[in-house]
Formats: sequence, C-alpha cells, structure tokens
Amino acid sequence: MEPAPNDAAPELGTLRIESDVPGAQVFIDRQFIGTVPLTAENIKPGTHQLNVSAEGFDGIARTIDVEPGPRDLTIRFREVRLDATLAVVHKHRMGSCRGQLVATAKGLRYDTADKNDGFIAPLSEIESFRVDYQDRNLRIRLRMGREYNFTDPDGNADRLFTFHRDVERARQRLEKGDAPASD
Repeated sequence: MEPAPNDAAPELGTLRIESDVPGAQVFIDRQFIGTVPLTAENIKPGTHQLNVSAEGFDGIARTIDVEPGPRDLTIRFREVRLDATLAVVHKHRMGSCRGQLVATAKGLRYDTADKNDGFIAPLSEIESFRVDYQDRNLRIRLRMGREYNFTDPDGNADRLFTFHRDVERARQRLEKGDAPASD
C-alpha cells in the first residue's frame, strides 16, 4: 500500500528561527527573510549561509545544513563567544620564553614549556590588560598575582592589538551581565 500524497516525505526544509533579541533580521544566502521569530519555508536541502543581525550586537554568521522537514534554530546574541589564540614571547627580566595565549569566554591561559611560567585565570581576574602599539607589547596583570609582558614572535603589533580587542570586548560584555557561551 502506497502512502497517501499528504503522507509523502517532505522534499524541502522549513526553518523556525528564534532569537534572544526580538526583531533580529534574518538573511539566508544574502536574501532577507524577515525578522524573528519567523518560519522560513521551502528551503532547498543543502548548505546555506545564515546571517542574523540585531542593533547593538555583533552579527552572527553560520553555515547551516538544511535537510527536508522542519528544524528549529535559536540565535543567541547575549552569549559571549571568544576563541582567540596568539603565539607570544614572554619577556622576563632576564631572558624570555615562547608560548601561546588562549582566550575563551571563561578565561585566559598562557601555555608554555616552562611550567612555572604558565597561568590560567578567569577574565574577571585580570586587573590590567593593555597593548602598547609603539612598544609592540601586551601587558597583563592578574589580580593578586604577577604581571606578564608579551610580544609577538615576529614583532607584529597588529596581532597583539587584535587579540587584545577581542578579549576586551568579551570582558566588557561579561561585566555587563552577558553569559559565556555554553559550547
């Protein structure tokens, strides 16, 4: 017995899109779809580019895979996402060591072969965090702790600046009460 025409499997996708910021604008493959909450029907299966923007927030861009049938998407602007990595040289009073600064919304970590030199600290525990473009260094002082002087291995102040900017944005948003992303 064949299924009735109404029981046939869907051939197109349907996206139900919500956001933690009402009225966010949704674009699929550069086409304006509408504002959230919305249902986008008749989406061809395959890979698509989803862009969502809301005034006062950084835009969110994702590549999504659409399959036949319905799918729910929730876009979270109020979650702080940070995934930044920077190769650095830590300047000591005498000498230096190489390592990597890793920043997430949960904290900052310095990984180095010198185990006595590395650290892990929540972003809220950073007392001072500044970049000096002319001196090409990034200085970090932890609350109740040490001060670190980092440079870029190639003397590139732009990478220090970009890392600093991204971490500072996350710190400011967390201070305002936005939550770290759970993923």
